[in-house]
Amino acid sequence: MTDTVYLVIVVACGVLLAVGATLAIVRAERGPSMLDRTVALDVFTTTLVGAIALEAAFSRRTDTIPILVVLSLVGFVGSVTIARFASVEPEDEGRIRTAEEIAAEDAARREAEESERDAAVDAEHHGGAPEGEVR
Repeated sequence: MTDTVYLVIVVACGVLLAVGATLAIVRAERGPSMLDRTVALDVFTTTLVGAIALEAAFSRRTDTIPILVVLSLVGFVGSVTIARFASVEPEDEGRIRTAEEIAAEDAARREAEESERDAAVDAEHHGGAPEGEVR
């Protein structure tokens, strides 16, 4: 393989890795839940490992292998740790509700508002004897 073809392949792979890393950072920034951010940062770590491996292959160096191993272990341990604590994430954070859940919550909210309004009307208009009443 000629050097030009080799360079084109390395540049194309580098561009794809950069796009993947950029999209992962955007996903980590937007969220919405902690698990989305975890997966995005895991993808970013993987693209970083890929970029370092690409550089090592391009420059024909083997002394970056320990860096690749350590970075892979850090990414794995970080993902497992976050997954361990994600089980206690608040139930409503970042969860997509079904249409039935939304309708039930809206009905409960409307019913609570109506009962509050009825209680206010009863207390205002039917609460005890009127002022100035002669007995």
